[in-house]
Amino acid sequence: MSLSHLASLLTPDADYVLAFSGGLDSTVLLHQLVCCQRQQPALRVRALHVHHGLSPNADSWALHCQYLCQQWQIPCEVLHVQVDGRANGIEAAAREARYQALFQQLQSGEHLLTAQHLDDQAETLLLALKRGSGPAGLAAMPPQRSVGAHRHLRPLLYVSRQQLENYAAEHQLRWIEDESNGDSRYDRNFLRQQVLPLLQARWPHFSAASARSAALCGEQEQLLDELLAEQLGQLSDAQGALHFPPLMNMSEARRHALLRRWIAQQGGAMPSREALKRITDEVINSREDAKPCLRFGAFELRRYRQQLYWLTPQPSLSQHSLTWQDRTQPLDLPAGLGSLQANAWIAELRQPAADEAITVRFQAQGYYHLQGRAGGREMKKLWQELGVAPWLRERIPLIYFNQTLISAPGLFITREGAASNEQGWQAIWSPQQ
Repeated sequence: MSLSHLASLLTPDADYVLAFSGGLDSTVLLHQLVCCQRQQPALRVRALHVHHGLSPNADSWALHCQYLCQQWQIPCEVLHVQVDGRANGIEAAAREARYQALFQQLQSGEHLLTAQHLDDQAETLLLALKRGSGPAGLAAMPPQRSVGAHRHLRPLLYVSRQQLENYAAEHQLRWIEDESNGDSRYDRNFLRQQVLPLLQARWPHFSAASARSAALCGEQEQLLDELLAEQLGQLSDAQGALHFPPLMNMSEARRHALLRRWIAQQGGAMPSREALKRITDEVINSREDAKPCLRFGAFELRRYRQQLYWLTPQPSLSQHSLTWQDRTQPLDLPAGLGSLQANAWIAELRQPAADEAITVRFQAQGYYHLQGRAGGREMKKLWQELGVAPWLRERIPLIYFNQTLISAPGLFITREGAASNEQGWQAIWSPQQ
């Protein structure tokens, strides 16, 4: 195990951040980075240690990491995170909290290094098989990936744990042993302690073969990404909504492949095959006047006018009411909806009478006559004509004079609110970007 492989992955004058747990894997990688830095002084390295607080030894681990980094003259920062394993288990929750904290701390131009190795890759592949994953899941961990403007590299992914132990012994390295690694109730530990040793005793190159299989699955997924990118772009609008009717003329395999990639683009987790079938059966194929909604963890999938939307659920504002007393000042709206401002130079709305208070609400029901239109409309019909999706209708500010609906800024003005002379004003809604 030489430094040449690591050096070939690193840009000599770049900035790297190591996720440093203090265990064998990250200690070896840190030592190698220190050696590389001596050969390439322009290489900049710092370390981040994530303190989960799950072990009584967590504080001493953090001190160990800080001490070792100080000895090797590597800046080290400890990040404290809270882990809630009630939803998806403690392993998944700790991993999610760890990566979230790490990527939040990356500065412009920095890239993340983590120390997963060959045997970790075999475990990840077996866990994907246990979940019934497709090629994307079976691709396991890629050697490198892009996360926003940063790169995430795993330089040790083709190095076995035995090679790491040999390296650590040769260089007399000291590392932390997490006591939870001995607890076989955790799936990964069960594989590491009881399954992989049996497989490797029978087939010594099992981990390396697993890594090749994962790499092949990753290549197939990359090829599909490239082949489907143009079509997915044609079906998606600027806001990320997906025009779904063409999907129904495709084979199930192609439809599912496009849905998976669209969901990934929206930031969702990889859906199961059953979840994809539910999208087709319960959302796309639901009756025309339905308002289907499927929940996917922290997100929900909805349909409106032949478009699919991937959304973060928002609270209803139907009970909110704000009084706009001073129109010379902007009125801040709740739930990150921005603000309203009054423009005295454009006469769209009439001035309120002395006994009329200006309020802003987020719900209207009944029958209304709009300026410039013959006849009236039910509010539901108005929203439909304006193309406002159902989940947005109680998040649009509505201006009232006392109990009379006057306007939805930028959308409509009622006859009761229209200016009849040059003494009017305009309400401008500036949504928060």
